Amino acid sequence: MNSRPEGIDLAARSRARRRALQAVYAWQMSGSKMTAVIEQFRHEQDMEVADLEYFEDLLRGVEQNLDTLDEALKPYIDRDVAQIDPVERAALRLAAYELKYRPDVPYRVIINEAIEVTKRFGADHGHSYVNGVLDKLAAQLRTTEKKG
Repeated sequence: MNSRPEGIDLAARSRARRRALQAVYAWQMSGSKMTAVIEQFRHEQDMEVADLEYFEDLLRGVEQNLDTLDEALKPYIDRDVAQIDPVERAALRLAAYELKYRPDVPYRVIINEAIEVTKRFGADHGHSYVNGVLDKLAAQLRTTEKKG
């Protein structure tokens, strides 16, 4: 069983992040409301094997904090957020949300998961870009954790 003592199923969390990347990508490309994207994914995706609560938290968190997340990323990216590859942009926004608003999740887990989903769905070297940006963002947002 791949879970921590708190009862968190880490494999289900990973699946939730993969689905969340796909959902944020769809949201970015379609311009639909996030609630519609969540409903669509609930019906179309195999969500019973993912952590649905975490999936929804990620999506709602990205939507509600979009400007704050993009501002947090801005110092560490080499172009306007809108110019970033849509898969990489989705991964960066999701990870930025987790780094900023989910202190219960270790920053190394967040970065590693973002790299893995970018490797799976993104361009050949997209994961390197995502890693570089998130490492700098984590240093700023998780200073005490990074020192320890």
